[in-house]
Parts: sequence; C-alpha cells; structure tokens
Amino acid sequence: MHSHTVEKIGGTSMNNYEAVRDNIVRNPALEANIFNRILVVSAYSGITDLLLEHKKTGHPGVFSLFSNSTNDNDWRNMLTKVKQKMFEINSTLFQTQAQIDDANQFVSERINDAESCLNDLQRLCNHGHFSLETHLDSVREMLACIGEAHSARNTAQLLSQDNINACFVDLTGWRSPNQISLDERIKQAFTDIDLTSTIPVVTGYAHSEEGLMTHFDRGYSEMTFSRIAVLTQANEAIIHKEFHLSSADPRLVGENNAVPIGRTNYDVADQLANLGMEAIHPKAAKGLRQNSIPLRVRNTFEPEHYGTLITQDYVSDTPCVEIIAGRKDICAIELFDQDMTGNISEYDHAIITRLKQYNVSTIAKDINANTITHYVDADSSNLKQMTAQLKKHYPDAEINQKNVAIVSAIGSDMQVPGMLSKTVNALAEQKISILAIHQSMRQVDMQFIIDENDYEVAIKSLHRCLVEVHDHGRAICLAS
Repeated sequence: MHSHTVEKIGGTSMNNYEAVRDNIVRNPALEANIFNRILVVSAYSGITDLLLEHKKTGHPGVFSLFSNSTNDNDWRNMLTKVKQKMFEINSTLFQTQAQIDDANQFVSERINDAESCLNDLQRLCNHGHFSLETHLDSVREMLACIGEAHSARNTAQLLSQDNINACFVDLTGWRSPNQISLDERIKQAFTDIDLTSTIPVVTGYAHSEEGLMTHFDRGYSEMTFSRIAVLTQANEAIIHKEFHLSSADPRLVGENNAVPIGRTNYDVADQLANLGMEAIHPKAAKGLRQNSIPLRVRNTFEPEHYGTLITQDYVSDTPCVEIIAGRKDICAIELFDQDMTGNISEYDHAIITRLKQYNVSTIAKDINANTITHYVDADSSNLKQMTAQLKKHYPDAEINQKNVAIVSAIGSDMQVPGMLSKTVNALAEQKISILAIHQSMRQVDMQFIIDENDYEVAIKSLHRCLVEVHDHGRAICLAS
C-alpha cells in the first residue's frame, strides 16, 4: 500500500472552485504537503441532469429526448442548452478572455462531436436493419462523460494557473480507437504520473469495454474512484461532499441536534445505500472493503473537521444507534393468495422476476404464510405494468398498493436489550402506527414501515429517543 490518497469531489463542491482549491487541495491540515493525491471529480452540479435526465424529478435531458425523440429538434435544443450552460460556468471560473475561449473551445469540440454522432446514429436507425435500442447504452455513456471531462479539465487548468502543479487525466476514451477494460485504462493513465510532484485531476467517468453505466448508472464516478484507489494501492479513499455524514438529516432534526459520525463500518454504509442515502455505491465500497482501504467522508466546507472514517472492522465500543435515516417515496406492493401457503418460494420467484423486468428495486420485503409484500422504489407507470402482469399470472390473488415511508435506526452494533420496545414506544407516543417492522440477526438496523405522512415526525422522534443528548450530556451514538 502506498502513501497517497484518492479523493472524489462531488458536483456541488465542484461548483465552488475556491473551496476546492483552499479547503481540499491547500487544506491547512496537510501542512503544505499537497501532493501524493489523486482527485476524481464529478461534473458540475446539474450538468449530468441536463445531459441525461434529472436524477430526482426525471425531467428529460439530451439522452431522454434523443431516446424518445418524436421531435428531432428537442434533443438538439437541449444539447445547445448544455453548451450554453457550460460556457456560463467557464465565464465565472476564468479571468481572461483567452482562458475563457480555450475552455469554451474544449466544450464545443466535445458537444459538436456528440451531436455529429447522434445525427449519424439517428440517420442510420431510420434504416429498417438497425435498431436505436441496441445503441442507447453507448449513447448514454457518451453524453454523460462530457460533464466530467469539462469539470476535470477546468480544474486542472485553474490549479495550474494558481501555481499548483496539476494535470488533466481524461479516462473518457473520447475518440479512442480501442476498447479496453476499466482496469487497463486506469493503469495506462497513471503509468507516467509522478504523484510526489503532480496532482492528477481525473474524470469521474471512465470508458471501458464492459460499460460502467450499464452496471452502475449514475454511480459510475464512485466506481471509477474505487478502482483507482484499489489499482494504485491508496492509503485512504476520501469523498468530499457538501455535508457531513450525520446522525440524521439536519434539516429535519435541527443542525444543533444532528451529530457528525466519527467512525462507522462498511456494513452501515450499505444500509444507508439501500435507503438511497449512500455514502458510496455498495459495489464501489466492495473493492475498498476487500482491499482494506479505509473510506473517509469529509465536508468540503469544514476542512478542519476529520470527517467520518469508514472501515471494515469497526464496531462501536458500546452498542448504540449511530444514524436515523429513511425514505418516504416508497410503494408497498402486497400480494395475498390463499394458495401461497406451502408454496411461497414459487410466488416470490415470480414477483422478483417481474420486478427485474420492469427495473423496480426492492428496499425491504415481508413474507408470511399467504402474503408477500415488497417495498419498492419505482415510478407509477412501471408499477402499473408490473402489477398488471402479476394479476394476469395470479388471477385469484389480491394485489394491493400503498404509499408508505421507511424509517430506520442503524448502527455497527445495536445489540441492546429493550431497544426495539423503546423505539416502538417512541413512535407510539407520537401516535404513529407501525405497518411493519424488520430487524435482522446481524443487529445493524431496525426498519419501521409507516404512513408517509408520519415520516418527518418519526425521524425526529427516533433521533430524540435514540441519539440526542440525555441526562449524562452525551449522545448515545457517542457513548464510546
């Protein structure tokens, strides 16, 4: 293992170059030793949403408009909008007109190349022998990588102008004639870089023959980050975000009540990822975990704070709850059938097959003698089609849907007698009905299914009960 770190910078942090330069690159805690680091950067906040689709609302970007194009000009207009947005970003970052023109020229070349490819593909697929559907994965990857190339090149240029020796490392494979694996592309890129005197600024997207987005979709930058850390044998992997990994969402429980988590383990990180609140994509975390590389999550805007250290073997000295987390955009799909008794596995297999078919992800699941309930994250159109297929397959079954929320208490060691009853009582005191409870033998989380209208009150109640300061003046999660 070497002495360098690999550090990923999120999109919101990237929007503030001065914070990246002063709080990350020139962080006073480094004691002027700014090298022996690899920076892996995301696109500027909002750019990937414009190139693909909005991550939360689903509002169409270039990719969505192109893949569903009924009006050929829609995707072209959006691509022009992306270029204009990138030009606006460039104008705020660079001081001289020559620097702005240089940055704009790079953007124009990438955008024009992409438009040319999409025009050619659209024309080709008008011929009956070619299907657009078979090329969409490649189109998605080509569009996504423009954002990371833009931010990485800009950052390398800006650091160089500020007398920091940095270089742009482009892993996007743009115009590359060869298809190579992700690992091979990374190894080739770092062959001639001296980390003791240069800071590489690397695109969060890396092109590979297997296709990152096919397997990880919008989590691709974390996979690039993880593989770079593993292949270069980093001493530590660091993710810089615009917030701390805290005991709960400060916006819900109050900034004075939310406690930054000093230590936790990869098991807890996986539970957060399952709720869509990932510190890191689970498959990216797997590589770090298997190679015993610790992961640190830091707040870009509080550089003096050590952040949260995530390791494989950490267990809290005293059993406790570390984090209260949850989601309220969940749909419960309940299938009841009297004939299920004694034949649960066949029913469950059929349901899971259809979940995969419609790209519906399961957050949690209940099973009893004649009922299976999946708590899923999916849009309404997919759910409607999926339930119709289930009804067709099981005409005698009763299938119900209900919008619910999940609140979860999570910790590296929660084997505290009476904790479950204490938690249930805390919810009951707020007159919150519990629709279902999940607690596994690993004792790392407790999940409560509740009405979505009770979500915020439940988060506050559990945080107050299990985490916030008590008579001894210490938070339970810091009792160690």
